[in-house]
Amino acid sequence: MAEVWSHAYHSVHLRTNSTPSTVIPNSTEQTPGARFLVVAAAAVVIVWGLRYLQPILLPFSLAVFLSVLALPVLGGLRNRGVPSWIAIGVSMSMVVGIFALFILTASASFTDFQEALPRYQDGFQQLRMEWTAAIETSTNLLQPGDVNAFLEAINLYDPARIFDIAGTTLGRAASFVGQGLLVLLIMVFVLAEATVFPKKLEAILGDGVTGEERMRTVVSEVQQYLGIKTLVSLATGLLIGTWCWAMELDFAVLLGVIAFALNYIPTVGSIIASVPAIALSLILTGGSFTHAIVVASGYVVVNTVFGNFIEPSLMGRRLGLSTLVVILSLLFWGWTWGPLGALLSVPLTMIVKISLENTRDLRWIAQLLDKQPAIPTPEAGGDASSAPVHSG
Repeated sequence: MAEVWSHAYHSVHLRTNSTPSTVIPNSTEQTPGARFLVVAAAAVVIVWGLRYLQPILLPFSLAVFLSVLALPVLGGLRNRGVPSWIAIGVSMSMVVGIFALFILTASASFTDFQEALPRYQDGFQQLRMEWTAAIETSTNLLQPGDVNAFLEAINLYDPARIFDIAGTTLGRAASFVGQGLLVLLIMVFVLAEATVFPKKLEAILGDGVTGEERMRTVVSEVQQYLGIKTLVSLATGLLIGTWCWAMELDFAVLLGVIAFALNYIPTVGSIIASVPAIALSLILTGGSFTHAIVVASGYVVVNTVFGNFIEPSLMGRRLGLSTLVVILSLLFWGWTWGPLGALLSVPLTMIVKISLENTRDLRWIAQLLDKQPAIPTPEAGGDASSAPVHSG
């Protein structure tokens, strides 16, 4: 009997070791359609929440954006033993000083632009009449007035409409400055929380440092992206403003400010920023295409050098987004949070991408958003903070 039991035990033992164990799928794996519906419903709720809570989330996002830029100054002062309240005060003073200079510089040009707007409308209307007359006389198929009638029928190429949109956009940007006090107030509390948050995270995680390291990696990469992008945008704005001044365009300072702000939107932003300068060139020179082409060439050179050479070499290929993702993020954040949301669309999407890149089970989404395909690397020890290597 003992031999029988021994033989049965060994046969069962060999069978269990030689055949793979059967994995029983859970309920979500058995019903992928239901899981998709849950994810889709959650996405709808999130989008609705972002749009509904715009008055709260937009100032908060801008405050976080500025706080991330000020964190290196705050951290440097804290490492030198400066008390927290003094370090926060110095960081806030730096941000307030920079933006006060930015606002004072642009406000004077904005006021002059509003006063000169009727003159530009008349000049644009005159150019329109000359161009349409030239088109009609260059062909025998059109009668005088056909082009104007067609443009009016489709409500396109209306100078008053174009300049009304420009004035409305600048007016919205100026009105948001009135919320600057709220943004600065939120920023004070964000910086104050930043001085104690690492200790809170350490107390929550205990001996496990993976979560803390992941948080530090995300913050460091966001700081790197925003810092480099801001410096490159500032240099772009200075060069564009100088170029517009050299080309004797009105409001060179305002054009430089527009180039600085829209440079946060890769590819699309530089194209949009060049439109006002080209339009001014045509109006001021009476329709000289040569002058307009020279102005446009300056924009092309500056944005090509910074966008294709300097910025990628500073950021590396990892901190990039595909052109399709840039356009979709511009449309999404513009629809959700308006013009300022469109301006912050790429930084917001990049922050989301960096966070996804440092989360193992969501890293595939970050790779879809990336500009270059990634070469997967083996994750030693299951380190969640390891990142894929991008092909060059």
